[in-house]
Amino acid sequence: MYGWDTLVLLQHLLEARLSKTAIAQRLGVSRRVIYHWIATGQLSRDLDAPPPRRAAARATKLDPYKPIIDERLTTYPALSAVRLCAEVTAAGYTGGITQLRDYVARVRPHPEPEPVIRFETAPGHQAQVDFAEFRFPWGKRVALLVVLGYSRLLWLKFYPRQTLATVLSGLEEAFAFLGGVPHELLFDQMKAVILDDQRAQGGKLLEHPEFLRFAHHWGFRIRACRPYRAQTKGKVERPVRYVRGNFIYGRDFVGDADLDAQRLWWLEHVANARQHRTIDAVPRVRFEAEERALLQPLAARAYRPLVLPPERLTRRTVVRPLAPTIVVERRGLATYQALVPQPDEVTV
Repeated sequence: MYGWDTLVLLQHLLEARLSKTAIAQRLGVSRRVIYHWIATGQLSRDLDAPPPRRAAARATKLDPYKPIIDERLTTYPALSAVRLCAEVTAAGYTGGITQLRDYVARVRPHPEPEPVIRFETAPGHQAQVDFAEFRFPWGKRVALLVVLGYSRLLWLKFYPRQTLATVLSGLEEAFAFLGGVPHELLFDQMKAVILDDQRAQGGKLLEHPEFLRFAHHWGFRIRACRPYRAQTKGKVERPVRYVRGNFIYGRDFVGDADLDAQRLWWLEHVANARQHRTIDAVPRVRFEAEERALLQPLAARAYRPLVLPPERLTRRTVVRPLAPTIVVERRGLATYQALVPQPDEVTV
């Protein structure tokens, strides 16, 4: 139902000889509504008369207690209607909770959401690293993802399990894919990298000693998101959703070899060849033009781990001792017949 003010404005616009399309756009309605108003005589009403008076709102039992509710919500905007009802009932309110709940819904202050600050990094400065879990018909696999912060160039590979050995070998393959090493890597409390984080209590970050040696070998700094602040690592969190929706969903894989082959094709022809909306550029093009030259050079040799925990056997992996091999000599039947005594040779 459209009010008196809208019809007055419609009449004014018609007198100004605006088109029906322009009037519909001004009023935020469709042209069919404009024609309906004209055809049904809505403009024939006495629009020069003052607008009709609205009936005065009736007093309610809640009215004397609204100032108490307003004051409490100003100080504590998250107070529930049940809690407020108990408080005003103690002050003498005898009404029900329904009208109180309706009033609270209208007057409760809604603070502005905290703005999300996007942290952009210089070319070659940072890459973000994370794991994501996926399930396939032949079992669970984890994907190790590495995203360059400046160009958004993406690398990923699937592994049977999430271990320190997986992180070390995966990062070395990622560095080879990039043709260089970023100055720092950002992790989200990855257990294979971060043993403990006491920074929230004024303490320090404790990294895995084997991974510290690995970082020194390749020349990058280790950075970790603070606990419960994973939004600082959004450059790799969003690609995880992108991999699920654009690569995994709707594709068929027949095994690990096929999964890896399709991964390589997808990285080259889709993920790093698309127009990235955040940076308004193609990741591969931006990487080649502005970031590749600023990466650190690759190490002269691969990292040799000092101590690595043994690979844990899965429940399906059963190691059985080798059974002894018995060699049976094959002989002709005549050989065995010669060993059997003949009837005339039997002595009674």
